[in-house]
Amino acid sequence: MHYTHDDIKNLDRVERLKIINSASGIKPANLIGTIDQEGRTNLAIFSSVVHLGSNPPLLGFIVRPTGEVPRHTYNNIQKNGSYTINHVHSEFIAQAHYTSAKFDDTVSEFERCNLTEEFIGNCKAPFVKESNFKMGMRFKEAIPIPLNGTTLVIGEIEHLILPKNAMNMGDIDLEATEAIGISGLNSYYALKKIESHPYARVPEVPTF
Repeated sequence: MHYTHDDIKNLDRVERLKIINSASGIKPANLIGTIDQEGRTNLAIFSSVVHLGSNPPLLGFIVRPTGEVPRHTYNNIQKNGSYTINHVHSEFIAQAHYTSAKFDDTVSEFERCNLTEEFIGNCKAPFVKESNFKMGMRFKEAIPIPLNGTTLVIGEIEHLILPKNAMNMGDIDLEATEAIGISGLNSYYALKKIESHPYARVPEVPTF
């Protein structure tokens, strides 16, 4: 099947969204936890979290255009400068998925979707207790993307919490953490480690 630029442009909006959202492959499933200035918690699923650098340890994620749709996650981060990123596991995929519903800001997705708030250390924002791999983040910068009105939100990792058995010779085994991936809007995948290779150096590249 071959879609041209015009084919993609003329697709039904939802069909186009599903296809293009899947085109980059399986993405990490994460719940981002925030809190507003009145102490009301918020939780939302994101598939756009991406590594931006290790020193300092930076992660980014994409916020869709604000417009008429309120973006509680982004608003809370801007006001409080703190948020959490929590891996999704198979035991609570359904709860995580339904945090994407457009709840009013007076409704906590933690309570509505039966997930547990957890406050750790000096992080103001709530973690997801059910997640075994989670990060406390400090907001650093927001970069507008004029092409489509989205925003790249950049944060620095201040807390990194994961199972001891996930560490293997300095590497994190995501299969051991039972991390889940997303494709499109509503398809979830288990991750399986297939193989591992050393850091690639030119003199050590095999003959294929």
